[in-house]
Amino acid sequence: MSHRDYLVIDLEATCDDQGAVPRDQMEIIEIGAVWVDGPTLQPVAEFQTFIKPVRHPRLTPFCTRLTSITQADVEHAPGFRMALSRLEQFITEHRGTRPPIFGSWGNYDRGQFRQDARLHGVKPSFLGEHLNIKQAFSDALGTRKRFGMGRALMRVGLPLEGTHHRGIDDARNIAKLLPYALGRQAMPVAEQGWRRKRY
Repeated sequence: MSHRDYLVIDLEATCDDQGAVPRDQMEIIEIGAVWVDGPTLQPVAEFQTFIKPVRHPRLTPFCTRLTSITQADVEHAPGFRMALSRLEQFITEHRGTRPPIFGSWGNYDRGQFRQDARLHGVKPSFLGEHLNIKQAFSDALGTRKRFGMGRALMRVGLPLEGTHHRGIDDARNIAKLLPYALGRQAMPVAEQGWRRKRY
């Protein structure tokens, strides 16, 4: 059986808890991507870049607290067009005869890519086919409950590694959940009382 490769992406974007950055003005400030081999579902390559925002060029204190991304990180980073070009080059270098399936935890990342692409007048090549890994994980469990990434890792007994809300670290963690979401790794039996725990 031939399995397609996956491109697991997690984005961080400009944000604020006081409304200073409206949802339709958020911009990507980090792309984290993990290339996952289709047959084995093992990570084989990574891509990471910060991006300099233009609508709200100064990060809010909330954004920095949430993501740990600093003003210095984005100040000298490439713009969206250049960052996207580098991501497309990464894809070209690793794809085989068929393009990878773009996967993310939920639909937010695809929508944010589309928003930034419209702003900058570009068309990413990989947005057509998308796997909502969050939805797939719930489907594999046979539940309507939606899990945050951290709680999903706990559900299968895996540690959350790195810094949560950092694109590359979250992409690595999501890639670890992919075998469970696709039904190619059995879900561990939930511990007694697990559903009553709060995380």
